[in-house]
Amino acid sequence: MSERTPKKTLSETLSKTPHEPSHPEGEGGSHSAGAAAAAPDATPPVVAREVESLRHAVTPWRRAGQRIALVPTMGALHDGHRALVGHARTLADHVVVSIFVNPTQFAPHEDLDRYPRQEARDLAILTEAGASLVWMPAVGTMYPEGCSTRISPGTAADGLETDHRPHFFGGVASVVAKLLNQVTPDIALFGEKDYQQLCVVRQMVQDLDMNVEILGHPTVREADGLALSSRNAYLREEERQIAPALFEIISQVARQAPTTRDLAGMRTDAASQLLSRGFASVDYIDVRDAATLGPYRPDRTGRVLAAAWLGRTRLIDNVAVGV
Repeated sequence: MSERTPKKTLSETLSKTPHEPSHPEGEGGSHSAGAAAAAPDATPPVVAREVESLRHAVTPWRRAGQRIALVPTMGALHDGHRALVGHARTLADHVVVSIFVNPTQFAPHEDLDRYPRQEARDLAILTEAGASLVWMPAVGTMYPEGCSTRISPGTAADGLETDHRPHFFGGVASVVAKLLNQVTPDIALFGEKDYQQLCVVRQMVQDLDMNVEILGHPTVREADGLALSSRNAYLREEERQIAPALFEIISQVARQAPTTRDLAGMRTDAASQLLSRGFASVDYIDVRDAATLGPYRPDRTGRVLAAAWLGRTRLIDNVAVGV
């Protein structure tokens, strides 16, 4: 990591009072994390917006031999993110949380423009959660003019999400590689809700000999089982009542998978159940090897992964299949 002297002082290059961009249609206002109010004695995290200022903040921690954890996010934070930061604080001396809505993982027809953006609220949540630093780069900082290098993800990206979003994991792998190079953490934490993404990142780090440990954190759920997601804010009231059926039905698949002789029939039946419960369409329901995402074998730990549309909202979820 470069330890060159910044051109500006730390106070000039780090902001602690960022503005709050607007987010359309009030998106993100219904997350269970609530509009967090920091404790009176909580110290707001430093906010870095340029690579130079990020490295200037991290370098003293490195020199002191302190452990650094990274929690990558796209903002619109909820209790799942709180749990990630809380876990990271038990494992490291400093927690860096990145907030960046990455355009390279969105297709032209997807929700990049309306993805929830709520900077002031996110910073209040991270103050309460105890983050040390928030890395909040602009698109032009992450992808300056002329930036054309991209990472091609490995076999963990085969099928499932890639069958429906072929652009997605290339964008994810590229931006995560940049975040890891910028922050140089000892560990990075990802939620297991995006399980295939977690596997793709682990494979990339292993294949490219990157000096960081990738950890997954169990999915955080509402009381009725719905996995927390920033996109849950898109659900209409009646859709929100239907949404927990996804977790319910894939949990049934997980219980049946070790003993069934007809995985294909089981997947088809599960998809039919989702449609009968009010889902508009099902992109996939599948059972895969938990470690490799290859074909499932009953003598190994597996994972049920699913993606389905409820109105205009695409929900994803997964559950473990025990041996």
